[in-house]
Amino acid sequence: MTGDDRRRGVVLVMVLWSIALLSALAMAASVSFRAFAGIAAIGRDRVQGEALFTAGLEMAAGMVRSSEDQPLTDVETTVNLSTGAVRARLSDEGGRIDVGKAPAEVLAALLRSVGAPDAQASDVARRIVEWRDRDNPGSPGAAPHPANLVIKDQNTSQPFADVLEVAQVPGVAPQWVAAMAPLTTVFGAETVNPLTAPASVIAALPGVDRVQLAAFLAVRRVDPTNAERISAALGPAQRFLAAKREQVVAVELAAVLPDGYAAAARAVMVLLPKDTQPYRILVWKPLPPSTLR
Repeated sequence: MTGDDRRRGVVLVMVLWSIALLSALAMAASVSFRAFAGIAAIGRDRVQGEALFTAGLEMAAGMVRSSEDQPLTDVETTVNLSTGAVRARLSDEGGRIDVGKAPAEVLAALLRSVGAPDAQASDVARRIVEWRDRDNPGSPGAAPHPANLVIKDQNTSQPFADVLEVAQVPGVAPQWVAAMAPLTTVFGAETVNPLTAPASVIAALPGVDRVQLAAFLAVRRVDPTNAERISAALGPAQRFLAAKREQVVAVELAAVLPDGYAAAARAVMVLLPKDTQPYRILVWKPLPPSTLR
């Protein structure tokens, strides 16, 4: 092989390597662009999903304000927009048992309804009351306070920020807490709203049997706004009930975009009279998209 042949061979090899390098760079750029485009699409979908959530919350707040004397029971609505659709399910937090305010008798009955043995239910209910009252002066289980200490209004005090925090109380089994979650709240009152309470909540109240529950539901179907008549169907258990206008509402949201992107969330909103905001969000929890089908 002559010197010219060697030089031509080297040049050919360099050309081939250059072509291979440029091909690799082009492929890498293509992959990077597709990845960037994918990330951008995901980001766009999330923004549009959040916008749909906001639309759902606005819609829910409007429904609560316009409900007047109509109780929030099995309320669901869907809005279709050019960017997608959002569905909202509304329920009254006052229709659940408040683990931070309900009396021990109600908590004990609730625990029994979710599987706690009779021998343990009353004792665990007492521990829950002692736990939540430990910082309230004058309450059983309360820690002593200096005489000059200013204590905030007990009506605004909430011992639990979330129902799941009840698991911190000694003797409370995790499976009880999981079963209690759909029946309970931390945004209610000492009593339960008979106009909006689900049947499972009424069934968990002390002294309520199947006959009383059936009578309660029958009266509510025919006269859904007559709290006195509805409550009377439970006999002595009516002392655990009191009708109040909904102010704290749970909203379950499901958003779907035209490209198939789906998102779900659960919010708890409060609507206060004469507030500067139409509503305020107390809890925001993203959920798996399959949750709200």
